[in-house]
Amino acid sequence: MYRRRIAGAHPLTQDFATQLTLLSEDTNRVIATLVDRQGRVEWVMLGDTERVYLPDIGRVRAGAGRFRGLRLVRTYLDREPELQPDDFTDLAQLQLDMVLSVGVGPGGYPGSVQWAHLLPDNPEHRQHDVHRARSPSELDFDFEHFILDLEAEFQRKTADLVTTGGAPALLIYVSTPDDRGVETELDEMRELCRTAGVDIVETVVQRRRSLHPKYAVGSGKLEDVELRALQLGVDLLIFGQDLSPGQMRSITDSTELRVVDRTQLILDIFAQHATSSDGKVQVELAQLKYNLPRLSGKNTGMSRLTGGIGGRGPGETKLEINRRRARDRMRRLEKEITKLAQQREVRRKRRTQNDVPVVAIVGYTNAGKSTLLNQLTDSDVVSEDMLFATLTPTTRRLRFPDEREIVLTDTVGFIHDLPADLVAAFKATLEELDQADLLIHVVDAADPKYAARIDSVNRILTDLGLHTKEQQIAFNKVDLLPEGQVVTAARMYGAIPISALDKKSIRPLVERVESRLFDSGRHPD
Repeated sequence: MYRRRIAGAHPLTQDFATQLTLLSEDTNRVIATLVDRQGRVEWVMLGDTERVYLPDIGRVRAGAGRFRGLRLVRTYLDREPELQPDDFTDLAQLQLDMVLSVGVGPGGYPGSVQWAHLLPDNPEHRQHDVHRARSPSELDFDFEHFILDLEAEFQRKTADLVTTGGAPALLIYVSTPDDRGVETELDEMRELCRTAGVDIVETVVQRRRSLHPKYAVGSGKLEDVELRALQLGVDLLIFGQDLSPGQMRSITDSTELRVVDRTQLILDIFAQHATSSDGKVQVELAQLKYNLPRLSGKNTGMSRLTGGIGGRGPGETKLEINRRRARDRMRRLEKEITKLAQQREVRRKRRTQNDVPVVAIVGYTNAGKSTLLNQLTDSDVVSEDMLFATLTPTTRRLRFPDEREIVLTDTVGFIHDLPADLVAAFKATLEELDQADLLIHVVDAADPKYAARIDSVNRILTDLGLHTKEQQIAFNKVDLLPEGQVVTAARMYGAIPISALDKKSIRPLVERVESRLFDSGRHPD
């Protein structure tokens, strides 16, 4: 078969098909070939009576909308062939030009042919097109012209879909019975992606009782995702949950696409926004803590090495060096964070000696905390319409008319299920809250899910042992809501309605803070 060739411009010729089917008849086995676009045979595979297994030819994509340049031609031990699920999987995962199944008729001569090719993005979300011909001789269209046109259509559809300039990605979320609701989780993930500069081209949701132990989604759904990524020209998968090192490795190995989970996405945002030396140290430590257990799984060949003398290959040595370097770096960073925390403690003691009250601004990420700080103190702290714009504590003084003053501290925004490593790494940031006399809890009142976000913030404060701190809730962005709705909601939570963009609207909040701090007698003049 290696000396045979599909002559001419057709996808399959009668002569080539006859050679395959006669061999299948003689061996009573499925025989398959991988043929390039010049008609040359690259691989020949011998299967059993029903299926054939392809060799590992890799899954590296040539480019957006480009196929492998190989077609799979296989036999089927029946006159009327049927493409099998494995054939469609190979078509999608290997990005083959085409899959053709030739029936073995009486005497070993070819019967009919069933063939399929991938489809570009379409309203019906069909992944492939399937055709049938009564014999190989009926496949008389120009194969090369057909494939080039199909690739051009893939590329055109991809260009039409990805227009924002961000890194295109598929967002994948597994809905389980214990989540907060699909739309709530997806809204937050989309906002995280927007902040990270990722363009979500399409969202894939699968409902399961729990995450698949190997792929998070089911294996069939993962195949659909891989094909959809090809149709959309995407090489990045964003998962709405945290993945174990094994899951991440399995998904990457199966699809050869880049895979990012929720914690990695948040870490990437932190890395983009960290500007101070304090913030950069904390981000690097969080990244190292997250990546260290995944470092052991980088090289899957390591599982075949034995320990002890004669079993320490160069790969194992390199891996151990990387682990040791990571641990050493983590220890140095932890010492540096401790030193920075001590410096902040000295500054706090000075403020305490001067009897200056401390007010910390807390709230869900992107609620408007930095904007409020800027308005109160005429500062220019970075405040953007994105999550985690503030990563390091920012402290400013606010002076009242009666020569009273307080220290205002802006903190990192809270988020539902903030990963444990991130909370630990940012404890130095959040410890500012421990010294606060009062917390201003800023809430985005225009968010339909503001009640759930208030609960999330309070839950984190409880985890930090700060639930006994006095709070003053400020309902921000009330200029976006009807007045009656604002009054009702504010009364329910004892909140002060404000718009952080309007200096006049925050006067009642300032008066309430002054009253709670100074009229209580804790900080007399």
